Amino acid sequence: MRTRIIVLSVSVLTGVFLFWYMFIALDAQAMSQQEIVSAYEYEPANGDLLLTEIAERTFQFSYTSFDGDIVNGQISYPRQYSESYPVLIGVAAMGRSYVRWWTDSVDGRPTVTNVNKITELADAKGYVVVAIDARYHGTRKDPERPLSAIMNDLRYLGDRTDYQAMIRDTVLDHRVLLDWIEQQDNLDINKVTIAGYSMGGQISLLLGALDDRISTVIAIVPPWIDDKIAMVAPKNLVSLLQDKPVLLITASSDEEASGSENAQLFELISSSQKQRHDIAGSHILPAEYVDLLVDWL
Repeated sequence: MRTRIIVLSVSVLTGVFLFWYMFIALDAQAMSQQEIVSAYEYEPANGDLLLTEIAERTFQFSYTSFDGDIVNGQISYPRQYSESYPVLIGVAAMGRSYVRWWTDSVDGRPTVTNVNKITELADAKGYVVVAIDARYHGTRKDPERPLSAIMNDLRYLGDRTDYQAMIRDTVLDHRVLLDWIEQQDNLDINKVTIAGYSMGGQISLLLGALDDRISTVIAIVPPWIDDKIAMVAPKNLVSLLQDKPVLLITASSDEEASGSENAQLFELISSSQKQRHDIAGSHILPAEYVDLLVDWL
């Protein structure tokens, strides 16, 4: 009898939890597009970067963001000298640091997203490449608030606070970076491409929609985000992309976005200069996807 009661209790508790999670924990947020845009307003910063040379024409840097937080990143200049360079801003996937854009492995762990090959392509085409760490990533990890805890709070407790702030504030960190780029005589603010993988694709779409200084957007397997986290859902802002060139690369069996969700996202992109390539496979694409970027850089 005791065993049956325990089993029944666990079953009831599980059912209560599932009901709570599905119907109570994360309700859709009622936010208009203008309310979302307003959430990304900030005071333009001086944009001063503290640069440290780590290799020939490659520098690590830090700067103070809109809220006083310190941002860390890296910038590399192409081998070919020029009076003015186009710029590629790279945005890494969740859990990845900016250094992935310049190396094929970190501490023995391969760069499975192959974004380092995008940097090689951009360098060969004369681009300056720059990338920063997202909030709670890489050099900005918080041992008291690990990324896993933020995601568990979102998925299991229905607490979107830190996840939403992480994405929003990282977008704003990039806007402050754009302030600095705009002040540099040798960087062409009219030729700034942003490319991101997974969470980086999400951020790329958001930043491209919000900031006119982004001229081209490349979003690689961005996750589908619904209105339970409306403020950081690209689908709510991509109609603002208008005539910017936009490349969307999706996967046919992506664990983070279904085929219909990817199709819906592409449909919502308002630009007449948009393309979508759907690659057979899962969220981790074969390295050959980088070849699709050749004509976009």
